[in-house]
Amino acid sequence: MLKYKGKKVSIAPMMDWTDRHDRYFLRLITRHALLYTEMVTTGAVLHGDRERLLGFDPAEHPVALQLGGSDPADLAESARIGAAVGYDEINLNVGCPSDRVQSGRFGACLMREPELVARCVEAMRACVAVPVTVKCRIGVDEQEPREALPAMARAVREAGCKSLIVHARKAWLEGLSPKENRDVPPLDYGLVYALKRAMPDMEIIINGGIEHVSGMVEHVAHVDGVMLGRAAYQNPWILVELDRIFYGDDHPLPTRHEVIENFIPYVERELARGTHLHAMTRHILGLFQGCPGARAFRRHLSENAPRPGAGVAVIREAAALVRGPVTETLSAAE
Repeated sequence: MLKYKGKKVSIAPMMDWTDRHDRYFLRLITRHALLYTEMVTTGAVLHGDRERLLGFDPAEHPVALQLGGSDPADLAESARIGAAVGYDEINLNVGCPSDRVQSGRFGACLMREPELVARCVEAMRACVAVPVTVKCRIGVDEQEPREALPAMARAVREAGCKSLIVHARKAWLEGLSPKENRDVPPLDYGLVYALKRAMPDMEIIINGGIEHVSGMVEHVAHVDGVMLGRAAYQNPWILVELDRIFYGDDHPLPTRHEVIENFIPYVERELARGTHLHAMTRHILGLFQGCPGARAFRRHLSENAPRPGAGVAVIREAAALVRGPVTETLSAAE
């Protein structure tokens, strides 16, 4: 099983999803996968509530901060702040296709400006000792991916970026919504594989449409790691064997009910701080996916967690609705 050791697994930055509550929960399932924050803009970092935006529990390590912006000086200062808070990596978003990032000249529209991205990376690297990485698409709108992706990779490599995460789809800023951009543009894994062959000295992580352990194993035959997105959020139990397969860690695997019990102390601490129960339970709805009683589990949480004064009893009541045989591990690829 150690033949995949050294390949990296990470959980993608996802707006409204990968907040600190979700990251703590996911860490109870995998000890080693790299977790990412939601994208945080430089304006928010420099002028917003930093504790709310950047705060995280030490148990989340390793955890990376993803920044959105295009001004090298602002990104450099934001990276410095993030590193000082304790993040293990600073990542620059060059892939988000939302209208907001287009108007702000960051995200996927930066695929058209590899030289600017390179200047941003240089400025960030000058301010921090932790790795500075980039997450991008294979191209945007009218761009030819076979030209746009290598151009971006060369630019950031020359700026000192050693790791590039590639969502293997184009982003269409004209004609597709952000939601459609997650599914409609076709995946081109082969292009990402070719990039790795052309740049063997650069770490290439592949992202997009990866849903199962078998898919992860197929990809790491060609690239240095995989980044999971919605699949990991909607069915987090697919992460349970990653530590063994990719990191050589044979620690006893928890059961799903044990994950719930391990999450309870965190929930209690957050409730005492004034966090609403629903802000945490919305992230655990997929834990029992495929198990008898999973629908009742989701329904109980959805109906009761938002109620005023709701506490951890709601979580335990919901978990008790999952009965019968529960397959605790996945069928891992050898």
